[in-house]
Amino acid sequence: MHTTASGNKPLPVYLQIKNTILSRIHKGRWKAGSTIPTEMALSQEFGVSRMTVNRALKELTAERVLVRRQGSGTMVAQQQFNHTFIEVRNIAKDIKQAKRQYRAEVLALTSQLFNALPPAVKTAFLNSEKPNMPENTPIFSVEIVHYADNEPLQYEERWVDSRFVPAFLEQDFSVVNTSDYLIALVPLESGQYAISAVLATDNVAAALNLSRPSAVLRLSRSTCSQGQVVTYVNMWHAGERFQFSGQL
Repeated sequence: MHTTASGNKPLPVYLQIKNTILSRIHKGRWKAGSTIPTEMALSQEFGVSRMTVNRALKELTAERVLVRRQGSGTMVAQQQFNHTFIEVRNIAKDIKQAKRQYRAEVLALTSQLFNALPPAVKTAFLNSEKPNMPENTPIFSVEIVHYADNEPLQYEERWVDSRFVPAFLEQDFSVVNTSDYLIALVPLESGQYAISAVLATDNVAAALNLSRPSAVLRLSRSTCSQGQVVTYVNMWHAGERFQFSGQL
């Protein structure tokens, strides 16, 4: 277990344990739905009392990162997002369920520092319960066009905090869906979204093969873990090709 300090004062041991558990979850060592070691095993690993481990686990349970069940142990929470009006959906599955052929084209996959982000994106990352974003934090970004029968249906612009998913840039997002990848690795617990009808910018029109001016539907969403924004995304849809629907 590594120690983390604020100034010259080390973090309390239970917080060090808590951060280590979070790190293992974020790196995929403990995946959503999996059972983590017992309090006894963790106390032996870290060389501390069970009471200290219990405090770390209690906080993570209160923050909905872990689920503790009598007789089943402690598990990494499965986040279904079924309490929100807009579900975190896999567009590939939606297109395939509509009996259409799906493919994804990655236009860009890059990294930049937080202080170089567009103002709206910086604001989205700071709009959280516990904003913690040093100016030099690397932020990963990806641009993807999602096609249905070779017709561009959605243009995805996504930014991701590298501290939560350090291997993000190593993925092939023409094969792996970004939302599925993040949900599998990070205990996402809350989010905010907005849907707007706007005119397409030049790059959005080019990605969706639209003439200018054209109306598009934009879904903007930020998703949080531990009170911090993990990812912010703009999903642009050609107005005449797409509609949001669901059941109440």
